[in-house]
Amino acid sequence: MGSYVSSFLGGGEALAATEESGSPSEPSRVIAFHSSNRWQLHFNSSKQLNKLIVVDFAAAWCGPCKFMEPAINAMASKYTDVDFVKIDVDELSDVAKEFGVQAMPTFLLLKQGKEVERVVGAKKDELEKKILKHREAPKYAA
Repeated sequence: MGSYVSSFLGGGEALAATEESGSPSEPSRVIAFHSSNRWQLHFNSSKQLNKLIVVDFAAAWCGPCKFMEPAINAMASKYTDVDFVKIDVDELSDVAKEFGVQAMPTFLLLKQGKEVERVVGAKKDELEKKILKHREAPKYAA
């Protein structure tokens, strides 16, 4: 999947993070962006879709962010119809500023390029409820 993600995004600057608390052979579905340009490309392409994107604004030094990581990885595995993205606020401070992020963790739920919900803090139950509210249920051919 990593090569698919890299080829889709045009380079290796967005890589899937590995889940630290789970099986090392099972990569996370959370895409970590390390370039503002790559994030902007992904964000702009998502505006055409009605797909929910959950953006996790975090920092390496943030304890609550580390606490939430296993829950985010579990939700990403559970809700495969939702894109999960991680942005380090120290690495991509311009992106954090653009979305008005002032505390970590902050989770933005975006649809068609617009913010539909925001969760500030390590509130996994609240985050999951909002994901369920805004996700598109998978459609099956009749």
